Amino acid sequence: MKSSVLVRNEVSIETVELVSRLVSLIPWPANRQAMGDITLSLLDGKPRVAEEVFGWNRNTVELGINEVRTGITCVNDFSKRRRPKVEEREPELLAGIRRIIDPRSQANPQLRTSLAYTNITARAVHDALQEEGWQPEDLPTIRTISNILNRHGYRLRSVVKTKVQKKRRKLMPSSKMSGEKTSLPMHVQRR
Repeated sequence: MKSSVLVRNEVSIETVELVSRLVSLIPWPANRQAMGDITLSLLDGKPRVAEEVFGWNRNTVELGINEVRTGITCVNDFSKRRRPKVEEREPELLAGIRRIIDPRSQANPQLRTSLAYTNITARAVHDALQEEGWQPEDLPTIRTISNILNRHGYRLRSVVKTKVQKKRRKLMPSSKMSGEKTSLPMHVQRR
């Protein structure tokens, strides 16, 4: 810990602990401005010393110092930092995907969810979009198309109407042979 600045400004350890607790109670962005103000007052405006003494991020402290000096509060717009989704950038792509998927999908038979089950894969959708006239370099990857389908409620499942039902012969519990495994034919076993 940089004790030289603390000793020179006559700041005790108890004061450091008290300031740390109080700043943690202040809501954001006033919290950042309080960090900057305390650094200017107690630590001669040195963000690196504030990092060592209080454990605060020195970039945050430096921004707080600038906010205190200028009187302008910086606004953090985190929602604008994300990359827009493909369907937001190209809505006609989503319309093309829906044209391909909707005739080949069906709702959940029990109607418990809003998912639409389809028997077409993302690769088949990618190929069908190319047949519609989309250039391969304009199309997203197959994995991205799969993510788009998942985000919009399409799940790759076999469609119930086309599923082949298997007939299984069930052994009756009253049958003598119900649990036994033998290799002899039935007419030899009955003797």
